[in-house]
Amino acid sequence: MTASDALLPPPRIAVGSSYGPAGASTRVRVLEWLRFLGLEAEAVLQYMGTPNVRPGTLLRRPREVARAEWRLRRTGRGPGWDRLLISRSLGPFTRGRVEADLFRRSGWGVFDFDDALFADDRGGVHRVFGEAAGWSTAVRAADLVIAGNDRLAEAAGRLNPEVRVIPSCVQPDAYPRKRDYAVGQVPRIIWAGSPSTEPYLAHVAPALLEVHRRTGARLTVVSSGDRSLGDLEVMADRVAWAGRETDALLASSDCGIMPLPDTPFTRGKCAYKLLQYGAAGLPSVATPVGVNAQVLDQFGAPAATGTDEWVDALLAVLQEPESARRARGDAARRAVEEHYSYAAWRSRFLDALHLPAGTGPEVPAGAADAASGPGGGP
Repeated sequence: MTASDALLPPPRIAVGSSYGPAGASTRVRVLEWLRFLGLEAEAVLQYMGTPNVRPGTLLRRPREVARAEWRLRRTGRGPGWDRLLISRSLGPFTRGRVEADLFRRSGWGVFDFDDALFADDRGGVHRVFGEAAGWSTAVRAADLVIAGNDRLAEAAGRLNPEVRVIPSCVQPDAYPRKRDYAVGQVPRIIWAGSPSTEPYLAHVAPALLEVHRRTGARLTVVSSGDRSLGDLEVMADRVAWAGRETDALLASSDCGIMPLPDTPFTRGKCAYKLLQYGAAGLPSVATPVGVNAQVLDQFGAPAATGTDEWVDALLAVLQEPESARRARGDAARRAVEEHYSYAAWRSRFLDALHLPAGTGPEVPAGAADAASGPGGGP
């Protein structure tokens, strides 16, 4: 921070998203950044404060939707802020217009996104409403766009020349570190996600069932969903997501998994599950789709596509010597600290929001420089 910066009043910051704190995008890409930097937002715009704004969620809460729309329209007609950061959208029905109006009235408006919203091909109501419907309008109006990886940045760059890549980050010290790498009599595989991504488990169900048959392994599914997992019910144990409480389950598991189908939408994923596993020092296996491929390489973790590859990779990780499993966990933890921690991307984030360079905690020199080194971002 320069002497002139110290004389200026702190900028008025507002942040917004369709989701509340339980929504992964809002939590990871907005609220955790504020917490890490010790910043207080003058306004936090969260629509209804729910984890999602899917049609079913909205239909069950008509009065809350009406109140949220009234608040949003009132906000949209009001003055802007010195700094405005919007993650994905401010609501399911804005079509990007409310976001664009607020960007124009704010001193510096930043649009952040971590999914391939431009590739949402669900059709129907999603073509008219939802985040995908307003993505391009919001991107065009922003002073700067933060994209979660290079694929997303390339798409945003066609609409706005000011795009920066900042991956979805984790705070490694917030995750209990795995210490015991011996695999028990019943191996424990874990998957952490959301109801919208639970269907991805079906792509590896045959492999998981085969590993279950050979080893007796169980699958922990951490999610707020409650739908049947189909054939996987015979080996699955559901645990409702509860923040830090369920994050601690990673350290007591034996292998984390992140299966993905290969589609235009999933190629824009930011590998967040893998980063969580790595923060806990948990060995993992994933499909090498999109950013997953780079993260797996940085972790030294096995990639798997078809059923046979998944079976072989899972058995290899679960049955290899304890020392080899510990080395995998240590390598993953180091990669997260160097390439995907909030500390590593602090300077890039502050620069993107036009905030003083001295904002937030002091960061060791090695971590502060990590983001600009080779392989620093997905």
